[in-house]
Amino acid sequence: MNPPCGRCNKAVYPTEKINCLDKYWHKGCFSCEVCKMALSMTNYKGFEKKPYCTMHYPKSSFTIVTDTPENLRLKQQSMLNSQALYKEEFEKNKGKGFSVVADTPEMQRLKKTQDQISNIKYHEEFEKSKIRSDAPPPENRQNYEQEPSNPQTFSQPAGQMRPAVPPSGGRRYQAMYSYTAAEADEVSLQEGDLILDVEPIDEGWVFGCNQRTGQKGMLPANYVRPV
Repeated sequence: MNPPCGRCNKAVYPTEKINCLDKYWHKGCFSCEVCKMALSMTNYKGFEKKPYCTMHYPKSSFTIVTDTPENLRLKQQSMLNSQALYKEEFEKNKGKGFSVVADTPEMQRLKKTQDQISNIKYHEEFEKSKIRSDAPPPENRQNYEQEPSNPQTFSQPAGQMRPAVPPSGGRRYQAMYSYTAAEADEVSLQEGDLILDVEPIDEGWVFGCNQRTGQKGMLPANYVRPV
């Protein structure tokens, strides 16, 4: 059975059939929808499965295209795909922020400080509650341990030199937590240590002298408090 023509709906025979735009056309019926100019397979332009000439081809605006339900669906799908790709990349790269520059000493310090943030927050709340109690402050306990009741009984052996204590003319801080030095230019701390001549050097780090050991160097600023 011969298919109907896309314009006149009459049967289209094989000798005059044009197959285009998912329809069959008579050669005489394959013309522009507006001016009825005869078209061929080389000069037609299709829009909504209808043939047009170049002059009368519909010019679709941005507003008309975006208002169609299909384009709105495609736009929403594209946004969902972009969010899914972003989340996937974020999960892959999570925890790898220092992988490129992790070998530098400064970045190693920063990474180590960030790894201890959760533990520091807990200790800060604990230290605040302990300071409000009636117990003597840590510096008094530390001084009591360093000063023996009988100097003759606890005299130091000959040849063993006690580290020199620097003058305490600068700002004085007290260690809230214990800290083990990770670099040669850092100072180890024990809870209650007094830090003398404290000077800030950069964000998160200060320079000072541990009164107990006499060592000078850098230490994390969030491990100490002013006294």
